[in-house]
Amino acid sequence: MGAPSLLGFNITQNFFGYNAKHKTKLHEGLFELLWVGEGRWSFDDIYNLPLGIRKLWISKIKKIQNDQAEHLEKLKSKKANTVTRPNINRKKS
Repeated sequence: MGAPSLLGFNITQNFFGYNAKHKTKLHEGLFELLWVGEGRWSFDDIYNLPLGIRKLWISKIKKIQNDQAEHLEKLKSKKANTVTRPNINRKKS
């Protein structure tokens, strides 16, 4: 009889999980949580977090980082628009 035909089946991925193109994104997210956590969490703790909670933490961290970057840009532009002059107190003789 022979082996069944595999035409029409996508067998490039043999498990339910991340494929190669998503693994990079997974590890970038894990790295961000580890880096921002400053040693408060272990790799196993973060890796075993439910996916929804992990995504929530990553999105919050990205929002905080974006807000900080915007704040710094505002401060830089505000400082660039002002002229500061040194305060020199010279006594007239």
